[in-house]
Amino acid sequence: MTSRVEAADMPDDSEIKTPDRLRRRASRQLSQMSALSDRLMNDGLAQADARKWHYAVLASLQEYGPGSQATLSRRAGIYRSDMVGVLNELAERGFVARAPDPGDRRRNVITITAQGRRHLRRLDKVLDDLHEELLAPLLPAERDQFVQLLTRLLEHHTQQAPRGP
Repeated sequence: MTSRVEAADMPDDSEIKTPDRLRRRASRQLSQMSALSDRLMNDGLAQADARKWHYAVLASLQEYGPGSQATLSRRAGIYRSDMVGVLNELAERGFVARAPDPGDRRRNVITITAQGRRHLRRLDKVLDDLHEELLAPLLPAERDQFVQLLTRLLEHHTQQAPRGP
């Protein structure tokens, strides 16, 4: 418990500053922005009755066409064990359809429906607005450059061979 003397010596929140050595660390800044971005996107998508994984699956189906659960899992970066739940949610709402794979009856092929395409367009608008809010301090050219730089970093680090013992 803080004593009255200690409390009197503590600055109020308006006086609290992040140390320079922390602000100079790209990893910390990226982590802070990632948390902020996730919170903003998750809250915004929830208001549209969606989740980020819904968007990822629908976007993958729209861009690359039908696929198996395993294929969608790899494309969207969703664990296979989580993919079943995401697909169940999307199928219940009529956004995707499952059909037996003609080449292998043991698996299903997932396809985006017309209703799913309409929902994806609505989610695109929601995310466009949220990204405007997130990147508001940057000029349009800076926003493009920021996304290009993040993309380059991510591609570099995800193409590296996994580190082993």
